[in-house]
Amino acid sequence: MTATATETRLIDNYIAGAWTPAAAATGELDVTNPATGGAIARVPLSGRADLDAAVAAARAALPAWRAVSAIGRARKLFELRERLTARAEDLAQTVTLEMGKTIGDARAEVARMIEMVEAACAVPTTMQGRILEDVSRNIDAETVRQPVGVCAAIVPFNFPAMVPFWFLPFAIACGNTFVLKPSEQVPLTQQIAFEELHALDLPAGVVNLVNGGREIVEGILEHPGIDAVSFVGSAPVARLVYEGAAKHGKRVQALGGAKNHMVVMPDAVIDKTVDGILGSAFGAAGQRCMAGSVVVTVGDAHEQLLGPLVDATQALAVGDGGDERSDVGPVISCAARDRIADWIGRGVAEGATLVVDGRAVASDARGGLNPDGAYLGPTILDDVTAEMEIAQQEVFGPVLCIVRAATLDEAIEIVNSSRFGNGTSIFTESGASVRHYRHQVEAGMIGVNIGVAAPVAFFPFSGWKDSFLGDLHAHGTDAVDFYTRKKTVTSRWFSSGQGSGSYFVER
Repeated sequence: MTATATETRLIDNYIAGAWTPAAAATGELDVTNPATGGAIARVPLSGRADLDAAVAAARAALPAWRAVSAIGRARKLFELRERLTARAEDLAQTVTLEMGKTIGDARAEVARMIEMVEAACAVPTTMQGRILEDVSRNIDAETVRQPVGVCAAIVPFNFPAMVPFWFLPFAIACGNTFVLKPSEQVPLTQQIAFEELHALDLPAGVVNLVNGGREIVEGILEHPGIDAVSFVGSAPVARLVYEGAAKHGKRVQALGGAKNHMVVMPDAVIDKTVDGILGSAFGAAGQRCMAGSVVVTVGDAHEQLLGPLVDATQALAVGDGGDERSDVGPVISCAARDRIADWIGRGVAEGATLVVDGRAVASDARGGLNPDGAYLGPTILDDVTAEMEIAQQEVFGPVLCIVRAATLDEAIEIVNSSRFGNGTSIFTESGASVRHYRHQVEAGMIGVNIGVAAPVAFFPFSGWKDSFLGDLHAHGTDAVDFYTRKKTVTSRWFSSGQGSGSYFVER
C-alpha cells in the first residue's frame, strides 16, 4: 500500500485483524504532498460506529493476547522489528511524500521507530515485578504487573512513523490491546506499518487503526471501553485531552507543545555549535516538539556565533524532501506556511531584526521549487527579547530567535520564564557551567553540545510544565509503568506446618 504521486485511493481502517472501509464516515479529506500540493490519497473521516467496532475488537482480543506469555509477545515484536527493517526505505519515502521532511530526516525517523520496537522487546525483563520473602514470619509479599486493558493513541502529523511507535509496541508488549488514531494529514505511513503488523498473525483485534478527525478524538476520550489514552500535539489540545480523558476515568499521558532554548556560552566550539543549532532549528523544517527555536547567547558568544550561523543558514538548500540535495523540505501545508510567515512579520513588528528571511525562498537562486508547494526557508530573528510573543509562543516552523544574556544565570532565568519545559541545550566546554545549568534549568530533557536532546527509546521522553500533562512519560521505563497496573499479593501457607501467628501482630 505504499503511496505514489498518482494514487488517490480512499484508504481503509484496520479493525479486528482486517482492512475495513469506514462504515460511518462523515466525509473525506485529500492527503497532499506538501512539496507539490497534489493529492496522493483520500482519508475517511470515520464516525463513532467505526471507533466502537475497533474498541469492541480490542476488548474481545484482550483475554487471548494477555494469555500469550511475555516471551511470546516479545518474539512477535522481534519479528515486527525485522519486518519494519525490511520496509524501512518504503516507510521513509512515504514519510517524505506525505509530510515533506527531507529523506535523510525521514530515514532517521524510521530508525527511531524501529528502535522503539527494539526497546519493547525487553518486556520479559522490564515488566518484572518484585518479591520479598518473610515480610512477617512465614509470610511473603509480591507485586506483579498486569496489562491496563484497551489503550489508544492520538498522534500528530510531524512524525508519522516514530510517534505512533512511542506507544504501540510498548502497549502490546505489556499484554494490552491497542487503537491508533493517526493524523488525518499523514495517514499513509501507518498503512505500511499495519501491513507488517497484520503479517504477524496476532489475535484479531490486538491492534486497530481508525482514521478520522475530531469526532474520533472526542470518542476516544469518552469511550467506556478504552482504559488509557496517549496523546501528542499542541499544548492547548493536550490540556483538553488530559482533562477529557481524566474526566472519564482513564489513565492519560498528554505531550504538548514546546519553546526550546539553546544556550551558547563564550567558550563554545563555534563550528560544532552552528551544526547543532542548524539541525535543531531547521531539521524537519522546525516542525518538531524538540526543535530549538530560541538561541540565548551569553556575553561575547553573540558576536562569535551570529556571522557563522547566518552564513550556514543561508547556504541551506530548500527543496522537495525527496531530493537528496535538499537540506530543508516544505512545511506540512500551505496554510501552515502562511501561518509561520505571519509569525515572522509579527516578530519584526515587535522589534526583532530580520537577518535571514525565509519568506523569500520562492526566489531561491537554485530555482525549481513547485509554486504550489508549502515552502518557507530557514529564518533568523536577532535582537529578540524574552518578553516578545515570538519568543514565548510555539511557531512550529523553521524560525529561530536570538536572545542575548549577560551571564549564564540570566540565560537560565530566560529559559525558566517559559511556560514550556520540554527540552533545552547548552553549548560549552565548561563542566562547571554544564553542572550549574542542568541543576537549575526547568526542563525535562537536557542536551550538552547536542542540539536535539530527544532521548533514545530506553529512556523516557520527559517534558515538564505545559509540555506534558500526566505522571508517566512516553517510552523508556515509564512506558512499562504506564501500560501496566500493579497488583500486590500477600500470602501464607498453613500446610507448611510453620504458619502460626498473626501477620498484624508478629511482623
